[in-house]
Amino acid sequence: MIQEGIFEKFSFLKEKGHIICFVGAGGKSTWMYRMAEYYSAKGYRVLVTTTTHICIPKGDVWVKSLEEAEKRWSRGKYAVAGEEAENGKLSSLEIEKLQNYIKRAEVVLIEADGAKKMPCKVPAEHEPVLLPESDIVIGVMGLDSLGKPLKEVCFRKDYVERLLRKTQEEILTEEDMIKILSSEQGTKKNVGWRHYCIILNKCNNKQRRQAAMRIAEGLHEKGIFEVAIG
Repeated sequence: MIQEGIFEKFSFLKEKGHIICFVGAGGKSTWMYRMAEYYSAKGYRVLVTTTTHICIPKGDVWVKSLEEAEKRWSRGKYAVAGEEAENGKLSSLEIEKLQNYIKRAEVVLIEADGAKKMPCKVPAEHEPVLLPESDIVIGVMGLDSLGKPLKEVCFRKDYVERLLRKTQEEILTEEDMIKILSSEQGTKKNVGWRHYCIILNKCNNKQRRQAAMRIAEGLHEKGIFEVAIG
């Protein structure tokens, strides 16, 4: 279950009716499912899906019809919808089927980006895949990438190199993370009019939490005020 204090700055968590896209790297799926549990505990009908790919979840949360989703919602549980793909993955639903789910759900959570389990990324031309109706974008980055060579911790390394003007052998700094998270060529790509907030993930020791606080201050200076440290 999510701890309310982690998201105390995320005002939208008090509301239903949102379509929320998760982008970036280093914990999107984890936080998407934690948020699904949080909203479900409030009694909301929660749909979890993807516009790219996600792993098929364990248990009976994956539904193959709207009727199955309705049964889970009636029991206060979230539903995961997607088309079965290769390698134990779910891919995006056909748009008409997705719209039918959205009409019945009260909160929709979408994984809209991929990172091959790397903690940092800069998107390629075709990324992220934001649903046009989405109104909130949550950017995620893992603090376990800080201080390590780009080649070890970054997905889409060529794009990272171009944005940061660094080589793959150079290390990722706090300033680099601020740049990626705040750039419209980085995690903020295609956000446009949508509400944008950030989760700095894997802050599981004092050093990382202190770094995350400095990064949050840097993001505040860029006009990004809703930053959670997880």
